[in-house]
Amino acid sequence: MNKKIVFATHNEHKVQEVRTMLSPLGYEVLSLSDLHLSEEAEETAETFEGNSRIKAEDIARRLPRYAVLSDDSGLEIRALGGFPGVHSARFMEGEGYEKKNKAILERMKGIEDRRAAFVTVMTYIDEERKIEKSFRGEDTGRIVSSFPEGKQNGFGYDPIFFSDALQKTYGEASPEEKNRVSHRSRALRQLFAHLGGRA
Repeated sequence: MNKKIVFATHNEHKVQEVRTMLSPLGYEVLSLSDLHLSEEAEETAETFEGNSRIKAEDIARRLPRYAVLSDDSGLEIRALGGFPGVHSARFMEGEGYEKKNKAILERMKGIEDRRAAFVTVMTYIDEERKIEKSFRGEDTGRIVSSFPEGKQNGFGYDPIFFSDALQKTYGEASPEEKNRVSHRSRALRQLFAHLGGRA
């Protein structure tokens, strides 16, 4: 029998990553858009863990018959005190990511320490089985010195994040390359193992 998980997001890029990882275990991953749910819980916590839990608990209350998965992700830049961190999506809200990326590069002008990490915390809630667990994934790297030209893969801050594991930016990587090392894939592998697969 097909098992269903509601992923508490409207972001189709994220949904596709989760579907790719969980479909071999027989899970059907539904987004909030699939269920015509337009409202999302307000992210009021100051940590990825806190915001991920807020989103998961909100959907679990509204859809108690489903297992629920949520995530909170962001880019942490060491020299900027972890900024944008939990505010990654809301930084310069309303603007496109090309402008956001260029604004971050402007803030980093003249800064030698360019270390950064992409972080994801995923929360899984299955009310029926009384399970609530969190999984944290990180990929370390650095912020590039200039905005890349030409076609870019990925989304968000991918073009300006140079991954230590890949030795290239997420924007230069294929989806398959990124999925092998990304913060989200690292958290997903932990969830995969928890659900009965072998990470």
